[in-house]
Amino acid sequence: MSTTFTLDTATSRAHPVPEPLRRLTVPAIQKRKGGEPVVMLTAYTARMAQLLDKHCDMLLVGDSLGQVIYGLDTTVKVTLDMMIAHGAAVVRGSYHSVVVVDMPFGSYEASPAQAFENAARVMKETGAAAVKLEGGTAMAETIHFLARRGIPVVGHVGLTPQAVNALGGYGARGRSAAEAETILADAVAVAAAGAFAMVVEGVVETLGRRITETVACPTIGIGASAACDGQVLVVDDMLGMFERVPRFVERFDDLAQRIDAAAATYAAAVRERRFPTEKQLYL
Repeated sequence: MSTTFTLDTATSRAHPVPEPLRRLTVPAIQKRKGGEPVVMLTAYTARMAQLLDKHCDMLLVGDSLGQVIYGLDTTVKVTLDMMIAHGAAVVRGSYHSVVVVDMPFGSYEASPAQAFENAARVMKETGAAAVKLEGGTAMAETIHFLARRGIPVVGHVGLTPQAVNALGGYGARGRSAAEAETILADAVAVAAAGAFAMVVEGVVETLGRRITETVACPTIGIGASAACDGQVLVVDDMLGMFERVPRFVERFDDLAQRIDAAAATYAAAVRERRFPTEKQLYL
């Protein structure tokens, strides 16, 4: 449902934009199939959401926060409470993008009923527009169950990080003809089940292109193909916050180096008693 917000400019840190904005909707994203590419980035905090919102069509509160925010080695350890806390923060910080929250490992696989209970909690406690869950044919029934009950779902096929232990690593998928056909079948099943969009991750380019040409819903690539209907990156990777990033990432900044330099400048100013100056004191 489209919502128009009137922003309280008296609290500019929380609401930095002085004019009302209309949030994009799930149907609006669905209509982007084959049209203007969908721009998606991850966001985990209200402030980052504020900065990204006007540039993006979708903000993904990804379970990648386990590694990016909490320093975990995999996304498997992320909890539902983590996702809800960060999802609510991102919704509070955004007024334009469709906010999607990842369902963490163990919160939806047991049954469609379990998935609905936890997805409903995510929607209620965050205000997000949709949830995202990993898996192909095995998850089609669950996606159908959620979609029929008013919970918009973004699917996720190809490299599925929550299954890293079963997959044996983060290598690109679909290199063999058999694996490519399996992943294509997964994508078809997810789309047919009612997913309104689909993340296609870590697959060979030809497969990413085939999936996009085959399914009716928009595909959002991450290490897939430029032919996808949109693209997503982990924002910290895109900003250059980490030394090592996957091959499919382009660094659009080197923020880690700039933060390091700023912290060094601050530390020197404190140690040399050049900060604070009279300008920063209450006299």
